[in-house]
Amino acid sequence: MITKRQQDILRLIIQSYTENEIPVGSKKLMESGIEASSATIRNEMKALEEFGLLTKTHSSSGRVPSIEGYRYYINHLLEPMTSSKGDVEQIRRGLNREFHEINDVIQYAATVLSKLTNYTALSVGPNLTDRMLTGFRIVPLNNRQIVAIIVTDKGNVESQVYTIPATFQSTDVEKIVQIINDRMVNESLWTVYQRLRTEIPMTMSRYFQTTDGILDFFEHVLGKAFEERVYVGGRMNLLDYETTLDSRAIKSMYSFMKNSEQLTKLFSSREGDIQIRVGDEIGVKMLHNMSLIQANYSIKDHGLGTIALLGPTSMPYSKMYGLLDTFSKELSQKLIGYYQELE
Repeated sequence: MITKRQQDILRLIIQSYTENEIPVGSKKLMESGIEASSATIRNEMKALEEFGLLTKTHSSSGRVPSIEGYRYYINHLLEPMTSSKGDVEQIRRGLNREFHEINDVIQYAATVLSKLTNYTALSVGPNLTDRMLTGFRIVPLNNRQIVAIIVTDKGNVESQVYTIPATFQSTDVEKIVQIINDRMVNESLWTVYQRLRTEIPMTMSRYFQTTDGILDFFEHVLGKAFEERVYVGGRMNLLDYETTLDSRAIKSMYSFMKNSEQLTKLFSSREGDIQIRVGDEIGVKMLHNMSLIQANYSIKDHGLGTIALLGPTSMPYSKMYGLLDTFSKELSQKLIGYYQELE
């Protein structure tokens, strides 16, 4: 257990380092209000270093926080800042536009947050499993390609381009549309999901001599409706604070940030309001020098959504915590208003 003075020193070092990323020495700490001699402060910093909470960049430098130091600070010393009126107004201006479907709101939220912070922002909308499938249609693009359009009762619209197998007849597509409209429209997405794996395969065998390619079509077109889509804003901001990456690492990072399935795994828990994970706690090796701040918000009768910031471990946690808390509340209000317009 570290002392009160050691806590104050750790807090001031982290606050200073996250503002300017300059190692902090005893003189700076005295100027910041630590009432002790330089020698005493250096001894306290040495003790914090032995605890694993601070580290030195080289022998004559001041100290910088370690991953363990950030974790201690987040758990015991973090005091969220209240967002300024300017930040609140900027968030509201950013979200104050006309949206044509719910996914547009979720996607644009990530863009607004990334511009506001200069970090990478991740956004996930409310759960889809309680939605109803209210519309399904197919639009031909050419002789081999179609666009399948799925609409839910809460404004979600999903479109998928699909290349028709050579074995398909023109009448096969018409039969598929009829089956979906007869058996799935006005059913919950969860019911549709279950039927895709139980009832539909048997139904297909009655309509088609062979189901080769048919079930793949259903999985491709309707299966996408159940995927949790993660929208990313400021994807390339990651490269601004990961300057040691080589070309291969940059490609891996870029591929990771475009993979919605992998990004979904970043959100390990939807419990609680705001969570902060540091370094290896994120669970992705290439993100071991980063931190993830995640805010969950609830929309009555529509489920949970998540907005998050991915940035360096040296991000200003107090400010970002307060900003993300404000942003999640403003986004929640925007979504509530959108849903009310649909009713």
